[in-house]
Amino acid sequence: MFPFLATIVFVIWLTYELKKHDRIDTKAYADFWEKEREANLVRKKSLDNLSYIKVPLEYIPKSLLSEDPDVSDCISILEHLSERKIVNLTGYTNTDLKLEYGAPNLNILMEYDENYTLYARTMNKLAHAYYDAGYESNARILLERCIESNTDIKATYLLLAQIYKKHQETEKIDKLMETAKNLPSVSKKSIIHALEEYVRTD
Repeated sequence: MFPFLATIVFVIWLTYELKKHDRIDTKAYADFWEKEREANLVRKKSLDNLSYIKVPLEYIPKSLLSEDPDVSDCISILEHLSERKIVNLTGYTNTDLKLEYGAPNLNILMEYDENYTLYARTMNKLAHAYYDAGYESNARILLERCIESNTDIKATYLLLAQIYKKHQETEKIDKLMETAKNLPSVSKKSIIHALEEYVRTD
């Protein structure tokens, strides 16, 4: 008798939970489309207050490793990006961007963000090429510029932490960790965990 009653109770509970989640999902769906509708009505706003990123070409000597095709390719990409507008919009949804800056600006903002993604990846690749070739100081400058732009590329954080640890600059590793903790990115937990693991190793 007891197993039968337990089954009945379980079925009632499960039915209630499923209906509750259906209500939550329905509300979330409705809220999303209402927010999207409002966002599409927002007029074009000024983009002057965006945090534009400047490509640090002054720290990228063309003669350094010029025979390396990967390095040359990175420099070419960065020179191209230096003529474009670059903005890190990680953490923003398209709806957020339309609400903040107006629906007509969405495409241009997506372009700025795509430029940033290419910038961060290229800077990371070039910094690693410099470091692997023994040009640590050049690598360090590029890595630090990337961190200043709130990149969420884990390899950038780990290589810079490696350089700081080599020179016993523990306070800078702490600052690196704080930067990672404030990232508006889903990757931040992975970055923080990797940094913590690296710091704990001898």
